[in-house]
Amino acid sequence: MELLSLWLCLGFHLLALQWRNNGGTATAASQGGCKLTDGAADCRGQGLASVPSSLPPHSRTLVLDANPLQTLWNHSLQPYPLLESLSLHGCHLQRLGRGAFHQQGRLRSLGLADNRLAQDYREAAAALRTLPRLQTLDLAGNSLTEDMAAVLLHNLSSLEAVSLARNTIMRLDESVFEGLEHLRELDLQRNYIFEIEGGAFDGLTELRRLHLAYNNLPCIVDFRLTQLRFLNVSYNGLEWFLASRTEAAFELETLDLSHNQLLFFPLLPQCGKLRTLLLQDNNMGFYRDLYNTSSPQEMVAQFLLVDGNVTNITTVHLWEEFASSSLPDLHLLDLSQNQFQYLPEGFLGKMPSLSRLDLNRNCLMTLHIREQEPPGALTELDLSHNQLSELHLAPGPGGCLRNLRSFNLSSNQLLGVPPGLFASASNLTTVDMSHNRISLCPSPAPSGRTAPRSCVDFRHMASLRSLSLEGCGLEALQDCPFQGTPLTHLDLSGNWGVLNGSVTPLRDVAPTLQVLSLRNVGLSPSFPELDFSAFGNLRDLDLSGNALTSFPRFGGSRALQTLDLRRNLLRALPQRAVSEQLWRSLRTVYLSQNPYDCCAVEGWGALQRLQAVADLAFVTCNLSSKVIRVLELPGSVSQDCKWERVDTGLLYLVLILPSCLTLLVACTVIFLTFKKPLFLLIKTRCRWSSVY
Repeated sequence: MELLSLWLCLGFHLLALQWRNNGGTATAASQGGCKLTDGAADCRGQGLASVPSSLPPHSRTLVLDANPLQTLWNHSLQPYPLLESLSLHGCHLQRLGRGAFHQQGRLRSLGLADNRLAQDYREAAAALRTLPRLQTLDLAGNSLTEDMAAVLLHNLSSLEAVSLARNTIMRLDESVFEGLEHLRELDLQRNYIFEIEGGAFDGLTELRRLHLAYNNLPCIVDFRLTQLRFLNVSYNGLEWFLASRTEAAFELETLDLSHNQLLFFPLLPQCGKLRTLLLQDNNMGFYRDLYNTSSPQEMVAQFLLVDGNVTNITTVHLWEEFASSSLPDLHLLDLSQNQFQYLPEGFLGKMPSLSRLDLNRNCLMTLHIREQEPPGALTELDLSHNQLSELHLAPGPGGCLRNLRSFNLSSNQLLGVPPGLFASASNLTTVDMSHNRISLCPSPAPSGRTAPRSCVDFRHMASLRSLSLEGCGLEALQDCPFQGTPLTHLDLSGNWGVLNGSVTPLRDVAPTLQVLSLRNVGLSPSFPELDFSAFGNLRDLDLSGNALTSFPRFGGSRALQTLDLRRNLLRALPQRAVSEQLWRSLRTVYLSQNPYDCCAVEGWGALQRLQAVADLAFVTCNLSSKVIRVLELPGSVSQDCKWERVDTGLLYLVLILPSCLTLLVACTVIFLTFKKPLFLLIKTRCRWSSVY
C-alpha cells in the first residue's frame, strides 16, 4: 500500500513538472483557449460570460480582459485563493457582488478599467473593502464622478497607486482621497477637472507622482505639495503657475506644464530639486521692455485667493521673481513653441547644471552668448525655426560651449556665424544649419559688385560627425570645404548646382562618410558619370529628385545598404555586372517615379526575389505609349518588345509592298480586259482616219 502511494505521488509530480515545462500548453485546449504560463492564466478576448472554474487553483495572475462578463458574482473567484493580480479591463461590468472578492486576501493589483461601475458603485465599493492588501487599483474609464470616486476609495488605506483617468470628475476636495495616507501615485488624466480646492491633496503625505494632464484647470496658485517628485499638468488651460513662497524644501524633480496658455515663466519653488521643466507650446514671453521701469506698480501682479471664509492676497513682482528663479539642479528645459523674443541677461546663468535647452519655434531675433551663459554644462541647444539674423559672441566666453554636442540653427535668417563660434565648441558632433542663406569657406570669389557674404568654416573640426546644410542656397563647392573634418553624415540637399556634376569637392570626407544626401542638387546627364568608388564606408545614399539617366558607379563597395534613386530620368536597370555587384550589399533601394522602358527591365525578376526594392509596387514603365506597373507586365511583353525593336522604315516597306503589288495587278487586268474598246473610244474621240 505504501509502495502504491509512493508511485501515485511520483506520477503526479512528473505530470506537474511536465505541465510546468510545457507552459501549460497541454491543458490550454481543454480550458477555453486560456494561456497558462508560470502561475498566470491569460483568458483575454475568449467571449467568456463568467469566470472559468477549471483553471489551475494555484494561479497567481488572472487576465480576463475583453470578455462580456457584465457581473462578477459572489464567490466567482473562490477557486483561486492565491491570486495576486486580477485584470478585468473592458468586461462590461455593471455590478460587483459584495462577496466577489471573498477569500482574496492576497490580491494586490486589480484592474477594472473601461467598465460601467458607475451604475452600482456602492456595491462595488463594498466589494473593494474586502481586499485588505490591495495596492494598485485601476478605475479608469468608468464614468465616475468625484462623489462616486470618494465612495469607492473610502477605507482603502493600503492603496499605493490609483488610476481615475478618463472619468467625469470635475472638482476635487479633501474628501475624495481621505484616508489614503500610503498613496504614492495618482492618475487623474482626461477628466473635466476645473477646480482643486485647497487641501485636496494634503492628506496624501506619501504622494510622489500626480498626473493631471488633459483637464480644464485655469491656473495653479499657491502650489505647496512639497512631497511630490513628478507633476504633469500638460494640456490644460493654465495661464499662471505660482508655487508657494514657503521656505520648505520641495522634492519636485519633473514638472510638465506643456501645451497650456501660460503667459509668464512659472514662479517655481525657491528650494527645489527640479531636474526637468517642460514648457512647450504656451504663450510665454519676457515683457520687461514693455513696462516703464520708473513705475514699479506696473510690474506687480496680485492674486486674490479665497479658501472658505479666508481671503489672501498674493503679490508677485514679475521680473524680480519670474525671471530670476534659481534652478541649480535643472538639466532639461523645453521652451519650444512659445513667444520669446529675447532671453533676459542672467536668465540662463541661474541654471548651472543645464544640459539640454530647446528654444525652437519662438520669435528670437538675436542671441547673445556671454560668460557662463549658456552654462558650460550644456550639451544640446536647439534654436531652430526662429527669426535669428545675428549671433553675438562675447570676447572670451570662458568655454561656455565646450561641452556642446548638438547645435541646431536650422530655419532661421542667418547669413553667417561669429568667427570662432564652432572653434570654442571642441566637443561638437552634430550641427544643423539647414535653410539659412550661408556660404562655406573657402568661398568663391565675388562676381561683379556683389558684396561677399561672411562664410562659415567647417574645416578642421575634429569632433564634428553630422552636418546638415539642406536648402542653404550654397554655390558650387570649392576645393576642400570639409578638410580635416571626419564627417559621417552630410546633407547637401536642395542646393542646386552645389557639386557642379562632380563629387570631387567631397574627396576629403569620402573615406569617413556613411550617410550622404544629395537630393535635388541638379545632377544631370550633361555631367560625367558619378563615381562613388572612393566612398568605401557609405551606407545610405540619397540621389532622388535629380535628372540622372544612368546608375552611378560604386566600385565594388559592399557597405552600401540604402539607395534612393526616385524622381530621376532612368530608363533601364544597370548592366548585369553592375547590378549583381550592387544588389549584393543593398538592403533597401527606391526606384519609383522614373520613365523606365518596359523593354529594358529584364532584371526586375531578380530584384523582386531579393526583396530589396521597397517601392516595387509603385515602379512603372512605358510600353507603346501606355504606363504599366512592372509587377503587372503581361506575358506577351517580350513579343511586343520585338516589334518595338524592328526598324521602322523596313516595317513600313513590308506593310506597303503588298498593297502596291495588288494595285498593279488590278490595273493590268483592267487594261487587258478593256484594251480593244478603249482604243476605239480614243480613236472616235480624236477622229483619227483608218488606213486600209
